[in-house]
Amino acid sequence: MNNPLLFFVCSIGVFNGFIASIYFLFFSKQKRTQNFLFGLLLLFLCVRIGKSVYTIFTPREERNLWILQIGLSACFLIGVTLFHYLKASVENTKKLPIIWKIHISTLLISMILVGIIKPYIYNIELWYDYVVPIIYTTWGTYLALSIYILKDIIKKIFQKNISCTTSEIWLLILVLANILIFTAYIVGYFYLYFVGTITFSVVFYGLLIFLLSEKNRNTIFQDIPEKYQAKKIDKTEEQQLIIALKKAMKTNEFHKNTNVKLKDIATVLHISSHKLSQLLNDNLGKNFALFINEYRVEEAKKLLQENNQFTLESIGFEAGFSSKSTFYATFKKLVGKTPAEFKKQYFAS
Repeated sequence: MNNPLLFFVCSIGVFNGFIASIYFLFFSKQKRTQNFLFGLLLLFLCVRIGKSVYTIFTPREERNLWILQIGLSACFLIGVTLFHYLKASVENTKKLPIIWKIHISTLLISMILVGIIKPYIYNIELWYDYVVPIIYTTWGTYLALSIYILKDIIKKIFQKNISCTTSEIWLLILVLANILIFTAYIVGYFYLYFVGTITFSVVFYGLLIFLLSEKNRNTIFQDIPEKYQAKKIDKTEEQQLIIALKKAMKTNEFHKNTNVKLKDIATVLHISSHKLSQLLNDNLGKNFALFINEYRVEEAKKLLQENNQFTLESIGFEAGFSSKSTFYATFKKLVGKTPAEFKKQYFAS
């Protein structure tokens, strides 16, 4: 394997990934648990991929088997680091819990002990018959647990009218990237060994492109501003607020006002705009625009079911929509039919 271009493609991701891992571990301005775990994840991935590059481009008789052992050992920690990074991101963890440290340290010490008691250099068959399958099984198990951690975010993809945040999209992309790398190594284990290294380079630069936007970087790798870190609304208060919100919407008919603002409704409920936004997003699973538009669509449906002489455009304005195009697009999105199609089913000529 002496192709310069192939060497470049395989190794460039490792080099830049290693630089990125050092940055997140030691030089990131935001000293966050998530950034530290992400740095560890990149480091373990780069050591594992680096071992592959070394194996591919170094003649068999010249290989240092200790380097191979270090690379395989790092692979044992990729899955657990990914799992805890995702967990810390989803739960907005501020400090690395002791139990997490024990968890990661236990796996690390176990791998070190195996390497000391049964080093790869003297037990190659043992490693490939038992240790390596255990390493990949562990990686795959934590990968499955990582997918489970994101189950609620994954559900959002298949739900109408609920969109994922940039941070949630990042976590999904990161898991998908790890699935691709893991799959590439499983394939490479039996067929083409260099597939894993090429996949890592492609995945790394795919993630880099996603992070080129300053907005994305700020959202993913920085803490949420203090003013937005309100505690979750408990179930009792949630029910009370939802009842009060429905009553306020019915009494004041806010949806008919094309210029209604979040603070207008929050004022009537005697709560802050942020708390109302939190109730809508976290507890009802929708943003303010969707919440208001659902009321407007329901209003439009009532008007469309009446045998009146209003034009469709007039009905849209009466329901609170600011334009004909917005009315048509929103109605079709939420109902699955255009206003005309919906009306026709009641007054077919």
